[in-house]
Amino acid sequence: MKESAGCSSLRSKWILKEIDDFANAEGLSEPIITESLFKRWRVTRKNDCERTIYAKFSVWHQLTTLMCRQGCISYIPKMPQRPKNDFTPYIFTEEQMKAILKAADEYRLYDIRMGTALISMPAILRTLYATGMRVSEVLSIRNSDVHLNEQYIYLRKTKNGSERIVPIGESLKEVLSQYISYRDKMPLSGISQPGGLLFVKSDGTSLKAGAVYTHFRRLLDRCCIPHFGNHHGPRVHDLRHTNAVHALVQMGRAGMDLYTGMPILSTSLGHHSLHATEQYVRLTCSMYPDLEEKCSPINAFIYPKVCKAYDYDD
Repeated sequence: MKESAGCSSLRSKWILKEIDDFANAEGLSEPIITESLFKRWRVTRKNDCERTIYAKFSVWHQLTTLMCRQGCISYIPKMPQRPKNDFTPYIFTEEQMKAILKAADEYRLYDIRMGTALISMPAILRTLYATGMRVSEVLSIRNSDVHLNEQYIYLRKTKNGSERIVPIGESLKEVLSQYISYRDKMPLSGISQPGGLLFVKSDGTSLKAGAVYTHFRRLLDRCCIPHFGNHHGPRVHDLRHTNAVHALVQMGRAGMDLYTGMPILSTSLGHHSLHATEQYVRLTCSMYPDLEEKCSPINAFIYPKVCKAYDYDD
């Protein structure tokens, strides 16, 4: 039902699988969810964070509501309070980005390995930083989606399920052109076909996100950039956040009001609302106080600062 409405349901499927595994372990034989069964499941989720618990409660709530509508009277759990999002992304400095890209160019294999992702890493990192794409979006690009002459990439597979066009600058155009020319020299059949993947390993097979994460961690070590772990970064996804902040800085230094540039940035990042993009304006102003004057009083009134004292109040 969710997929027919155009919603992304991958995470819900994994949560439903967890629920199904638990029900099988409990020996559930009737299509009825009791309060005691739900509470026994809740006890098993001690290590889940508040945001994960909230997502799982949401799936439980939707599932049991649907079951009741179908005549399988079940216990519908009450949704907990939505956890506050106090996460602050890691923003790389311009000097750190130069160091990371330089390290990626100088990275060498320590042995002969055909299935390495090293050939694609310099271009992948530059694409992530220059466009603000997600890792999954970059790895899903097909050759036919790249339009170097027109300077854009057509994204078909995105997190939000909506296609979008991402512009590329002259420097990224040159990087991708050079990468494609070297990639196509490898004696692999079909590597340059329109339906083939843009970024591949040296044996022509597809790249996994895990390979990008592994190489990125090694590059951080080479650049002496500490990795805090436990979702505190720096992460590969922080290249997307860095792109957003650096793009706003570039707009501000060019004389554009930061809030005026927000719809441009929002469209490029594939956000469905300006609310998701606004955090980058706040982050940019806090990191670059000299740019705060680029926010006009009118726009500051339209996008007021959130007062924490009234968050989640009725």
